[in-house]
Amino acid sequence: MSKKALFIIPPERFNEDELFKPKEALEQAGVTVTLASTRTGEIIGDYNGKATAELIFTDAVPTDYDVVSVIGGSGTNDHLWNNADLQALLKQTHEQNILLSGICAGSVAVVQTGLLSGRTAACYPVDVQKDQLQSHQAEYVAQHVVAHSDIITADGPDGAQEFGEALVKALR
Repeated sequence: MSKKALFIIPPERFNEDELFKPKEALEQAGVTVTLASTRTGEIIGDYNGKATAELIFTDAVPTDYDVVSVIGGSGTNDHLWNNADLQALLKQTHEQNILLSGICAGSVAVVQTGLLSGRTAACYPVDVQKDQLQSHQAEYVAQHVVAHSDIITADGPDGAQEFGEALVKALR
Protein backbone atom coordinates (compact mmCIF):
# COMPACT_ATOMS: atom_id res chain seq x y z
CA MET A 1 0.00 0.00 0.00
CA SER A 2 1.83 3.11 -1.19
CA LYS A 3 -0.20 5.54 0.85
CA LYS A 4 0.93 8.46 2.97
CA ALA A 5 -0.04 9.65 6.42
CA LEU A 6 0.63 12.98 8.10
CA PHE A 7 0.81 12.83 11.90
CA ILE A 8 0.66 16.22 13.62
CA ILE A 9 2.24 16.26 17.06
CA PRO A 10 2.73 19.04 19.61
CA PRO A 11 6.20 20.65 19.80
CA GLU A 12 6.66 19.06 23.25
CA ARG A 13 4.98 16.37 25.39
CA PHE A 14 3.30 14.14 22.79
CA ASN A 15 2.00 10.80 24.06
CA GLU A 16 4.32 7.99 23.03
CA ASP A 17 1.72 5.21 22.71
CA GLU A 18 -0.60 7.46 20.72
CA LEU A 19 2.19 8.26 18.27
CA PHE A 20 4.23 5.08 18.04
CA LYS A 21 1.48 2.41 18.02
CA PRO A 22 -0.58 3.79 15.11
CA LYS A 23 2.62 4.83 13.30
CA GLU A 24 3.91 1.25 13.52
CA ALA A 25 0.55 -0.20 12.40
CA LEU A 26 0.55 2.06 9.33
CA GLU A 27 4.20 1.43 8.48
CA GLN A 28 3.68 -2.34 8.74
CA ALA A 29 0.88 -1.90 6.18
CA GLY A 30 3.27 -0.05 3.86
CA VAL A 31 2.07 3.46 4.64
CA THR A 32 4.70 6.22 4.80
CA VAL A 33 4.23 8.35 7.93
CA THR A 34 5.48 11.94 8.05
CA LEU A 35 5.62 13.78 11.37
CA ALA A 36 4.79 17.48 11.51
CA SER A 37 4.57 19.98 14.34
CA THR A 38 4.76 23.71 15.02
CA ARG A 39 8.53 23.35 14.63
CA THR A 40 10.92 20.85 13.07
CA GLY A 41 13.57 18.71 14.76
CA GLU A 42 13.62 16.46 17.78
CA ILE A 43 10.58 16.49 20.05
CA ILE A 44 10.44 14.94 23.51
CA GLY A 45 7.30 13.10 24.59
CA ASP A 46 5.47 12.92 27.91
CA TYR A 47 7.69 10.01 28.99
CA ASN A 48 10.94 11.21 27.39
CA GLY A 49 10.36 9.30 24.16
CA LYS A 50 11.83 10.98 21.09
CA ALA A 51 10.36 11.79 17.70
CA THR A 52 11.56 13.98 14.84
CA ALA A 53 9.22 16.41 13.13
CA GLU A 54 10.17 16.69 9.47
CA LEU A 55 8.02 19.67 8.64
CA ILE A 56 6.04 22.53 10.12
CA PHE A 57 2.40 21.57 9.73
CA THR A 58 1.43 24.91 8.19
CA ASP A 59 3.69 23.95 5.26
CA ALA A 60 1.90 20.63 4.75
CA VAL A 61 -0.30 20.16 1.69
CA PRO A 62 -3.24 17.91 2.67
CA THR A 63 -3.61 16.49 -0.85
CA ASP A 64 -0.12 14.96 -0.50
CA TYR A 65 -1.57 12.56 2.09
CA ASP A 66 -4.24 9.89 2.41
CA VAL A 67 -4.85 10.55 6.10
CA VAL A 68 -4.09 13.45 8.44
CA SER A 69 -4.01 12.64 12.14
CA VAL A 70 -3.64 14.79 15.26
CA ILE A 71 -1.81 12.99 18.07
CA GLY A 72 -2.45 13.63 21.75
CA GLY A 73 -0.29 14.18 24.79
CA SER A 74 -0.21 16.90 27.41
CA GLY A 75 1.43 19.27 24.92
CA THR A 76 -1.51 18.98 22.52
CA ASN A 77 -3.84 20.94 24.81
CA ASP A 78 -1.29 23.76 25.13
CA HIS A 79 -0.14 24.01 21.52
CA LEU A 80 -2.75 22.50 19.20
CA TRP A 81 -6.10 23.26 20.83
CA ASN A 82 -7.76 26.40 19.46
CA ASN A 83 -4.89 26.73 16.98
CA ALA A 84 -6.33 28.67 14.03
CA ASP A 85 -3.65 27.39 11.61
CA LEU A 86 -4.36 23.79 12.58
CA GLN A 87 -8.13 24.31 12.31
CA ALA A 88 -7.67 25.68 8.80
CA LEU A 89 -5.50 22.69 7.78
CA LEU A 90 -7.95 20.16 9.21
CA LYS A 91 -10.93 21.78 7.50
CA GLN A 92 -9.01 21.88 4.21
CA THR A 93 -8.15 18.19 4.68
CA HIS A 94 -11.82 17.33 5.13
CA GLU A 95 -12.91 19.46 2.16
CA GLN A 96 -10.45 17.54 -0.03
CA ASN A 97 -12.06 14.25 1.07
CA ILE A 98 -8.92 13.12 2.85
CA LEU A 99 -9.40 10.97 5.95
CA LEU A 100 -9.17 13.06 9.10
CA SER A 101 -8.36 11.55 12.48
CA GLY A 102 -7.36 12.33 16.02
CA ILE A 103 -6.56 10.52 19.24
CA CYS A 104 -7.06 11.70 22.83
CA ALA A 105 -6.40 15.45 23.00
CA GLY A 106 -5.90 15.25 19.23
CA SER A 107 -9.55 14.18 18.88
CA VAL A 108 -10.50 17.42 20.61
CA ALA A 109 -8.48 19.43 18.07
CA VAL A 110 -10.49 17.70 15.32
CA VAL A 111 -13.79 18.29 17.13
CA GLN A 112 -12.90 21.99 17.46
CA THR A 113 -13.26 22.32 13.67
CA GLY A 114 -17.01 21.78 14.08
CA LEU A 115 -16.85 18.91 11.59
CA LEU A 116 -18.21 16.45 14.16
CA SER A 117 -21.13 18.64 15.21
CA GLY A 118 -24.16 16.39 15.72
CA ARG A 119 -21.98 13.28 15.42
CA THR A 120 -20.27 10.86 17.78
CA ALA A 121 -16.61 11.03 18.78
CA ALA A 122 -14.14 9.45 21.19
CA CYS A 123 -11.66 11.25 23.43
CA TYR A 124 -9.83 10.58 26.68
CA PRO A 125 -12.48 10.16 29.41
CA VAL A 126 -11.66 13.31 31.36
CA ASP A 127 -13.94 16.29 31.83
CA VAL A 128 -11.65 18.82 30.15
CA GLN A 129 -11.87 16.82 26.90
CA LYS A 130 -15.50 15.70 27.18
CA ASP A 131 -16.51 19.32 27.84
CA GLN A 132 -14.80 20.36 24.60
CA LEU A 133 -16.78 17.74 22.67
CA GLN A 134 -20.01 18.95 24.23
CA SER A 135 -19.28 22.62 23.51
CA HIS A 136 -18.72 21.73 19.84
CA GLN A 137 -21.97 19.69 19.67
CA ALA A 138 -20.19 16.33 19.35
CA GLU A 139 -21.55 13.38 21.31
CA TYR A 140 -18.97 11.67 23.51
CA VAL A 141 -18.90 7.87 23.21
CA ALA A 142 -16.99 5.76 25.75
CA GLN A 143 -15.17 3.47 23.35
CA HIS A 144 -11.61 3.17 22.05
CA VAL A 145 -12.35 4.16 18.47
CA VAL A 146 -15.27 5.87 16.72
CA ALA A 147 -14.87 5.44 12.97
CA HIS A 148 -17.01 7.47 10.59
CA SER A 149 -16.25 7.11 6.89
CA ASP A 150 -14.52 10.52 6.85
CA ILE A 151 -13.31 11.09 10.43
CA ILE A 152 -11.86 8.65 12.99
CA THR A 153 -11.39 9.56 16.66
CA ALA A 154 -9.88 7.53 19.48
CA ASP A 155 -9.69 7.75 23.25
CA GLY A 156 -6.00 7.60 24.10
CA PRO A 157 -3.14 5.20 24.93
CA ASP A 158 -5.48 2.26 25.61
CA GLY A 159 -7.04 2.64 22.17
CA ALA A 160 -3.83 3.50 20.30
CA GLN A 161 -3.38 0.04 18.78
CA GLU A 162 -7.02 -0.14 17.71
CA PHE A 163 -6.75 3.41 16.32
CA GLY A 164 -3.81 2.31 14.15
CA GLU A 165 -5.76 -0.71 12.92
CA ALA A 166 -8.78 1.49 12.11
CA LEU A 167 -6.59 3.84 10.06
CA VAL A 168 -5.07 0.92 8.13
CA LYS A 169 -8.55 -0.53 7.48
CA ALA A 170 -9.87 2.84 6.30
CA LEU A 171 -6.97 3.29 3.85
CA ARG A 172 -7.42 -0.16 2.26
